[in-house]
Amino acid sequence: MNVQFYTKVDCPLCDKAKTKLKELQSDLDFTIEEFDIYKDDTLLEKYQLMIPVVEHEGEMLAYGQVNKEEVRKRLLEKIR
Repeated sequence: MNVQFYTKVDCPLCDKAKTKLKELQSDLDFTIEEFDIYKDDTLLEKYQLMIPVVEHEGEMLAYGQVNKEEVRKRLLEKIR
């Protein structure tokens, strides 16, 4: 399973969210595809006020202050 992670450089919230995703990887089998929104104008327009954003197959799982347990719950729903 792939999880898309939209972020930017020098973003403390993004750093915290990435740490939470990496912790979840020890329990759940998924890869993190990381995208810097400043490298793509479409992504910048779509996510600039929301980052960090965690998505799976186009469905937003979390954004802003990412809650680890909520992401875990949403990913488990995808696996089943």
